[in-house]
Amino acid sequence: MRRASFGASHELLETLCNQTYEETVEQLLDPENQPDYDELTFFRYHPMAQTLYVPRHAQLNWLYRMTNSRRYLQEKIALFWHHVFATGTAKASRDAMQAQIDMFRVYGMGNYRTLLIELAKDPAMIF
Repeated sequence: MRRASFGASHELLETLCNQTYEETVEQLLDPENQPDYDELTFFRYHPMAQTLYVPRHAQLNWLYRMTNSRRYLQEKIALFWHHVFATGTAKASRDAMQAQIDMFRVYGMGNYRTLLIELAKDPAMIF
């Protein structure tokens, strides 16, 4: 879980220890069957995070999502691709960056060629 996520609680590790290795791998590789983070709870504690014009709120949202989503590997892979294909809020808009991270979530664990094709159409990368 150190490599596939951003850390795991003791309770989660105990739960995973009761599964076989294959079941844990299948769970990590199928993020759509895992619960995502609770966006309503996030916005309850951070209501200004919906503000479209402040990039740090989008970063806060992503950090919260990385640490609270049960889709561990999907978020870790999205962060990996974000570092490989360097784009930043200094040049691209917050919306373009958010769309690119969402694209990394969708295509990041799939076929590399498909990821590159989608990245070639991505507004943040084009800019």
